[in-house]
Amino acid sequence: MSERFPMSADGLNRLQDELRQLKTVERPAIIRAIAEAREHGDLSENAEYHAARERQSFTEGRVMELEDKISRAEVIDVSKLSADTVKFGATVTLVDDDTDEKVTYQLVGDVEADVKRGRLAISAPLARAMIGKEVGDSVELSTPAAEKSYQILTIEYI
Repeated sequence: MSERFPMSADGLNRLQDELRQLKTVERPAIIRAIAEAREHGDLSENAEYHAARERQSFTEGRVMELEDKISRAEVIDVSKLSADTVKFGATVTLVDDDTDEKVTYQLVGDVEADVKRGRLAISAPLARAMIGKEVGDSVELSTPAAEKSYQILTIEYI
């Protein structure tokens, strides 16, 4: 049996949207590009044809990858979770003990992680250090550069 992995409903929707885009927009565009390139004659020296085939190969690989991830996703409805401790789906606001800088992360599945958008993979070292902690607790993290210490300000499930 294939391994299932946790994912938020929002993360699943984003994967499904990307899959729909690839199947309904990208695939037809690639097919048209290949057909146009074929009309130009000799395929062995046709850069447009080779570029379109390469794009087709990448797109088909991504379609298969997305279909696999979607089929193995175990959707967790974050809005129905609540607790005083950090677990999957929590949106946690931390303050850096050294710089007083505040950061907010939602703990999500590895597939949907995007640190720039505040979505931290549940398997990331910082996320693992937060699991089970409560508001006011310290979170200690060793990085190659230094030891980091944060304090949990809020835990929300939204």
